[in-house]
Amino acid sequence: MGKLIAICISEKRGTQKQPVPSAVLKPDHGIEGDAHAGNWHRQVSLLGLEKIEAFRAKGADVDLGAFGENLIIEGFDFRQKPVGTRFQIGGSDEGSVLLEMTQIGKECHSHCAIFHAMGDCIMPREGVFAKVIRGGEIHPGDEVTEIPPAADRPFTAAWVTMSDKGAQGLRTDESGPLIGRLLTEEGYDVIEEVLIPDDRGTIERELIRLADQRQVNVVITTGGTGFAPRDVTPEATAAVCDRMAPGIAEAIRAYSMTKTPRAMLSRAAAGIRGQTLIINLPGSPKAVKESMEILLPSLRHGLEMLTGRSGECGQSV
Repeated sequence: MGKLIAICISEKRGTQKQPVPSAVLKPDHGIEGDAHAGNWHRQVSLLGLEKIEAFRAKGADVDLGAFGENLIIEGFDFRQKPVGTRFQIGGSDEGSVLLEMTQIGKECHSHCAIFHAMGDCIMPREGVFAKVIRGGEIHPGDEVTEIPPAADRPFTAAWVTMSDKGAQGLRTDESGPLIGRLLTEEGYDVIEEVLIPDDRGTIERELIRLADQRQVNVVITTGGTGFAPRDVTPEATAAVCDRMAPGIAEAIRAYSMTKTPRAMLSRAAAGIRGQTLIINLPGSPKAVKESMEILLPSLRHGLEMLTGRSGECGQSV
């Protein structure tokens, strides 16, 4: 059990949030009147009071809302909670606000005034973000209850297309949306769709973000797996993974060899970062469709093992 200490909003992005006596939250939108509300996954930001007090103990004079946080809550170490955790604020089940955590931390593109003054800012690593599942009005002092992620929730997924021309708007990406449709048809919750150039640094940053901050269960990439000098997806994948899963790439190549001998030229890889499985697929829609045919029947079981939802590989006799 925790407690809501303060509510902070700002009418414009890039300005410090200010405390307000109450707030109305709207489902799939966020806090009414706050600049960061909208139809995206970072509708509401949360920060633990204990983290702010520890930062103040270093000599920092910071007001509530100075880090850009919407809700300051006492009693939780949010960074230690998995994405998908829900928080109920105030009232009974029907009359309470319900938030679902969607992201841990964020990338800081331009250092804020706090960083320049202290050489540090806690929001990028300690702040979390949530979407509004059930709306209502909240007030400082409201009780906050944690609800762990449901064991039977759908696995989350993301697709990432690597294409210089696609990222420049010179080519329509068909492979990424195809992956998304096939995953959705199999019951996966596709929460991110990404189109980026064939740049190794960019690819690595996106894969790390999806695995660490969004905690996506499976990330499937398309493109950048061949012999061309700009094809660096396998190298980026190997660089961010803790463990490799070579059997997946081998199975896809073996199946694709029954369609075309050119499948031997694929350098696609697969690996694991934390509890996220990353799988490279070739860039063409035809190759994606063939790869998904062999991948999908075993993918769910692999994710069950990776996330601890299933502990046994063998079948009872």
